[in-house]
Amino acid sequence: MVVLRAFFSLAAGFATMAVFVTLVTILLQRLTPEWSDSSATPKPGYAFVNLGCTLLAGAAGGYVTAWIAEHNPIVHVLALAITVLLLAALSALQQRGKLPVWYLLALVAITPLGAFAGGLIRMRVLGLL
Repeated sequence: MVVLRAFFSLAAGFATMAVFVTLVTILLQRLTPEWSDSSATPKPGYAFVNLGCTLLAGAAGGYVTAWIAEHNPIVHVLALAITVLLLAALSALQQRGKLPVWYLLALVAITPLGAFAGGLIRMRVLGLL
């Protein structure tokens, strides 16, 4: 049962992040269509909003993971952060040449940091920190 709950906590945290990012992307495309053109360099407004929302999505995912994980939530949050780091790095490798390197590196770094921060916030709420 512990293993199933651990898997569910990671899956729920990742799903939270994915839904958050998808909703923000759709919202940005509808509200600011001029930002979502296919140019190689993202517009400054888009880059700022996307990086900020990526941080918030990571934090939400880390919070949910720590919330669902009953035993040792920091381990589960770290597993989520490492998983997200690896997936973001693979995505950055696929996007290489299409987007600026600074933007790709920022996306790779911000998501796991957000997940870790969200987990720490949940642990603070629980009184574990």
